[in-house]
Amino acid sequence: MIELAARLTTGTVYLAGEALECCITFCHTTQPEHRDSQSHSDILENLAWASAQIHCFFSTSKNTGEKSSPVEKTTALEVTSCDIGDVVFHTKPKILFCDLTIPLGETKTFWYRESLPIEAPPSYRGNLVKYSYKVTIATQKVGSHIRMVRIPFRVLPISPIMNVQDLAALCGNETTDELQPTNPFSEERKVETPLTMALQVLQNLTARRSPNSYMITNTRGKVGRFCLFKSAYRLGEDIVGTFDFSVGTVTCMQVSVSLQPEEIVKKSTPSKNMNKETSSRSMTVARYHEVTLGLTHSQLILPIPLHITPAFDTEEVSLNWRLHFEFVTTNEKLLPSNEENDWNAPLNVAIETMVWNLPVKIYSTLPKQITQTVGNEAYKMVIK
Repeated sequence: MIELAARLTTGTVYLAGEALECCITFCHTTQPEHRDSQSHSDILENLAWASAQIHCFFSTSKNTGEKSSPVEKTTALEVTSCDIGDVVFHTKPKILFCDLTIPLGETKTFWYRESLPIEAPPSYRGNLVKYSYKVTIATQKVGSHIRMVRIPFRVLPISPIMNVQDLAALCGNETTDELQPTNPFSEERKVETPLTMALQVLQNLTARRSPNSYMITNTRGKVGRFCLFKSAYRLGEDIVGTFDFSVGTVTCMQVSVSLQPEEIVKKSTPSKNMNKETSSRSMTVARYHEVTLGLTHSQLILPIPLHITPAFDTEEVSLNWRLHFEFVTTNEKLLPSNEENDWNAPLNVAIETMVWNLPVKIYSTLPKQITQTVGNEAYKMVIK
């Protein structure tokens, strides 16, 4: 028998526009129960062909009530699977070999290299839709069926700006002189590619601070002031802000801040003239909560998880992020004055809860900064 083993040598997380590399080995081994009864035909094993390519699968949740459309027809090399979803993107299959003979005990190694397009949709597992990426390796033994092994990996969107011309124009307007010192004596000049330009724009967007202050008010008066130091963040960063309740005329008892995605699905319709319906669901991926009764100032520190998907927009779905605030306020006088020595907390307090949503921009980070909880193990398959 032949054992196929495949492993991604450049990691399991990639930015759109990066290149991945996969090491594929074919080892001719013998089953333990057949070691003493080997024939001449067992010494050599023949494989007709092997190919590798990248697939991006799109699937919808059963909650949408819609049936997934049939998977597009492909050739024998462009292998797909109906249980994974529809193929919305795939690279051209690359032939690793044709008519390969492997003697007993020997191993043949092949390398598969492919670059992801910068406009590729990101990996995403939402409430309603899902994008997943696989490296599909297919092979066929002479006289047998086609066998496949799929290696999952994650793709991060490089930027909401998908147009290469827009990237070049924005890079021409933005400068990185303040962020990266340059060597005037260096003669080397890096060639600008869409990926490097997008990374440059991404660094500029997330490095600069632009504090914004917001006065929180309700129908009864001022609750306080909130200051957010910047509105663009990378995965893994902390969202930092401050609350100033000294300017308020209404007592704020507690505050809760949640980081929530806004998923909008663009349902396809048979007629192009019909308006596309949209649906949205929200969930919480990170939360900050603090009792603020008696406080004049407070600080918000909300870590952005590394496993979430940054903002993106495709033909099927768009994703944005927001901060969801909940303020619990009261008009009653709860705290004692300086003249009062003894004070007991009231048993019942008339409260009022107000909510507020503040959009924030979340971008990708470098894949090497994402800590992988699962090792980059090899995926194996036995070809009999």
